[in-house]
Amino acid sequence: MILVDSSAWIHCFRPEGDTPIRERVQTALETGEAVWCDMVKLELWNGARGDKEKRVLRELESALPLVACSCEVWEESYRIARAVRGKGQTVPATDLLIFACARVHHATLLHADRHLGWLTHHVMT
Repeated sequence: MILVDSSAWIHCFRPEGDTPIRERVQTALETGEAVWCDMVKLELWNGARGDKEKRVLRELESALPLVACSCEVWEESYRIARAVRGKGQTVPATDLLIFACARVHHATLLHADRHLGWLTHHVMT
């Protein structure tokens, strides 16, 4: 399972998007491994530009499995937030929740976000 973050989806929506990221998302879609969560969905709808992106989002809504931002995910995000703050870092709450969602659901996180990259390399189990 691959939780595709909004930062990676954006590369798919934009003509100037990063080709390797677009290819990784496309592969995840083709293999049926791509999933999203409510926070990613909200971020994408919040930033949707024009009818084409809105149509793509409606298609994704009917095609992609949605992994839950359950109570367990929220609790994990709080734990991660405390750990990150303890290291003197500040990470946006949305990224903490998405990162926690991937961890709780044992999903690989596909992103192009520096905060998620930092979390991936600095947050231990």
